[in-house]
Amino acid sequence: MNKQIDEDTVLGVWKIEETEAQLRAALQLRQHEHDLISTLNSGKRLLHWLSTRVLLRSMLHTSEYIDCRVDEHGKPYLPGLGYHISLSHSYDYAAVMIGKTKAVGVDIELIKHKIRGIRNKFLSDSELAQKQIGDNIEGLYVCWCAKEAIYKWNGRKGLEFKRDIHIRPFRLKTSGNLEVAVDLPDGPRQLTVEYFKVGADYMLGYTVG
Repeated sequence: MNKQIDEDTVLGVWKIEETEAQLRAALQLRQHEHDLISTLNSGKRLLHWLSTRVLLRSMLHTSEYIDCRVDEHGKPYLPGLGYHISLSHSYDYAAVMIGKTKAVGVDIELIKHKIRGIRNKFLSDSELAQKQIGDNIEGLYVCWCAKEAIYKWNGRKGLEFKRDIHIRPFRLKTSGNLEVAVDLPDGPRQLTVEYFKVGADYMLGYTVG
């Protein structure tokens, strides 16, 4: 599915059903990409890498080679194009966001109960006290996806989920939005994160700003 966020921003979500060979055949890979792929074990990691690149090219409406690189902070970028991009993947899904004029961040996650065991690592006591979060699995995943999307939107190392990204109280729905306060090195920022479920078992969050 493709979701047009605004005239300059689009989100793509893709269920990965292709084989490694099919995904490779849809790309023209250069030597530096072959070198990178050789370090990935065949399996989900490789399928994730390939699928995000195929989805990216599909969303750019081109069959030509697209050079997608990663900077020193781990943020993907497209040399020469000037677009903002964000990539995410989890098990059977890949997600890509492209912003022609604004920074973007997206995260997709398979919903699993084990998130309860790490909630204190990425949520403050005041966040956990919110009715919509606490012990609610989907609420916890909305918060995780929101913070991960903002981390990717920022695109710089050093931002900490618990210390710097603060979820405002929100009403949990199947799809909705929430407000987030972010303490950045150059000052505070308020962002809106949109979220929705993908199928029955995945949560996705994204932000534009």
